[in-house]
Parts: sequence; structure tokens; C-alpha cells
Amino acid sequence: MTEARPELRAGGDVAVSEPPTTPRIRLRNALVEIITTVALAIVIYLVVQTFVVQTYQVQQVSMVPTIQPGEHLLVDKLTPRFDDFSRGDVVVFRAPGTAADETPFIKRVIGVGGDRVELSDGAVLVNGVAIDEDYIARGPTEPDCGEDAWSVPDGELFLMGDHRSQSQDSRCFGTVGVDRVVGRAWLRFWPLDTLTILSTPSYPDVPATGER
Repeated sequence: MTEARPELRAGGDVAVSEPPTTPRIRLRNALVEIITTVALAIVIYLVVQTFVVQTYQVQQVSMVPTIQPGEHLLVDKLTPRFDDFSRGDVVVFRAPGTAADETPFIKRVIGVGGDRVELSDGAVLVNGVAIDEDYIARGPTEPDCGEDAWSVPDGELFLMGDHRSQSQDSRCFGTVGVDRVVGRAWLRFWPLDTLTILSTPSYPDVPATGER
């Protein structure tokens, strides 16, 4: 007489047996897992690139000596959504008159909305105060595009390169809307020996907007 098998295991689980798998089923399951992993990685990458950070390689000399051609930067696209740009920030943006798919520019924020920016004998004045710029390349300050004073509207920025004689910037194309700014450059990561967080200088003597 054969002994009856219990219908329930300890804990109340129903006793079931897994169906045998074939090499074809195992291969199919492995392919599904690989495709799912790759698709998820692509989605995460696109979300990060669109909303969080993006990498750029600098190709021009307009930010020398702060940033050299060939260096790679990590641009923060997230914090500017809730933290306004400040004077001294280095930003990546689309210049006025350029399409969204054209090569972006990289410059430094000199004036924010409400500021008055003036050029006088090689110095840059913001709200009537000459700012200390120990980060710029010394020498001529061209290009001279015919203007030497600008009022920055709300929601816009006045931008200049650190290599003033080799930079096409707000002196020529005017102020730039914050909606054209991709993000704030905050980390130089390549070449490895240049790994640096890009600090933002302060201008303590410049009066805040509306205080001048």
C-alpha cells in the first residue's frame, strides 16, 4: 500500500513542481533579460541627460585660462531649475539667433536681471562697481561691437568669456534669456589630471539688483 503524499507543505504552501526547461527556453529568457536591461539603461541615460547632467567637450579658447580646449565638463541641468544663476557662474547656452541643434557656447555670467553692465578702460563695472576678475586672460579686451553699456532685463543674463579678446559674447549679441541656458558647468573631469570643481567667484562689493 502506497503512502499518500501531503497536499500541503509546512507553512500552508501548495506543493508544486516547476516544469522542466529546455535550452531554447533558457536562451529566450536570457535574451528577454538582456533586452530589458539595455532598454532600462537607455531610458535612465536619456532621463539623466535631459534633466540632470550632461557632458561637453570644450573646443574653443574663449574661456582660457579657466578652461582649456579639449577639456571635458559635467554640466548641471537640475539645480538651475530651483536655484537662479549667479554672477560668476560658468554656463553652457544657445546664443541668440542660433538653433537648438547648433554647437552651444560656454561663458561666464557677469550680469543678472536688473543689473547695469558697463565697460570702461578695460574694466567691467556692474551696478557702478568695477569687479575683480583674477580669472581672465590678461591683454586686449576686444571685440568691440560698438556698445559699452547694457541694462540686463529680468529673466536674462549678460555673459562674457574669460579670454576677452577671443570671445564672441553678450558684448556683440546682447543678453541671453535663461530659457536658452542648458545648465551650469560645475566639474572638469577629463583629462584626469585636471579634475576640478569649477568654483563660482563672489563680488561682495557689487550692490544687489535694485540697491544701486
